[in-house]
Amino acid sequence: MIRVIIGGLLIFGGLCVLGIATVGIFRFSHMLNRIHIAAKCDTMGALLVISGLMVLSGWTVFSLKLGLVIVFLWLCNPAASHLVARAEVKTNPEIEQICDYVDLTEGEKPNDRD
Repeated sequence: MIRVIIGGLLIFGGLCVLGIATVGIFRFSHMLNRIHIAAKCDTMGALLVISGLMVLSGWTVFSLKLGLVIVFLWLCNPAASHLVARAEVKTNPEIEQICDYVDLTEGEKPNDRD
């Protein structure tokens, strides 16, 4: 019974985080802000929901697979959102009017120094 309550609370918390993130995505006006809120809350919401499923399933092979899904999400989601944000900076000609950013790919390369 306690396992069901804890699992349900984790799933409910994850759904709340994902719901708030959805509202935040629509409230922000700039693409980079939307990417940031989506990456942070998507990772946290998925962690809570999958953790709740792991608690509900008990210690089985299924929970091990869900743990591997969590590890995969934690590794891939920030990298993917970073690449999407970088593509937005490279392809949006009005990015300088929208926000301040530092382009680290232009200018002097570290190996070009004397």
